[in-house]
Amino acid sequence: MTGQNKNETKFNQLTLSAQVRELIKSDLYDDCYKIIVEEMMNSPHAPEPHNLMGMILEWQGDHLLAMKHFRASWDLDPSYLPARHNLDVYGSFFSRRMGAYDESDCPALEEKNPYKLEYGENNIGHVARRNTYENQ
Repeated sequence: MTGQNKNETKFNQLTLSAQVRELIKSDLYDDCYKIIVEEMMNSPHAPEPHNLMGMILEWQGDHLLAMKHFRASWDLDPSYLPARHNLDVYGSFFSRRMGAYDESDCPALEEKNPYKLEYGENNIGHVARRNTYENQ
């Protein structure tokens, strides 16, 4: 893929994200489905349409299918931050509907190490995730 094609694809994904955001706010879910399914057919390996489909499904209350689409998006591109963000946000017990449509909705990543080394009673070390308040 040439540089121009990559830039054009990126522009299309941002435009798609903006369209879906506005249609969801207007409760026009059928129009969203049509746009996203068409984009899935045109770009089958792109993570963005699956992430956006997950957002629609989450707004409609189909949490299980939304999580499957977020996971598919993350599997297609593990570096795609909105999919990771949505898996974290909607995978918790108390989500506040603060999902990410695109990269602009993702909070800045912390540069601090989110993991720590803990030792058990047999002095065997294992890696554990820090609490958000513990990240020092």
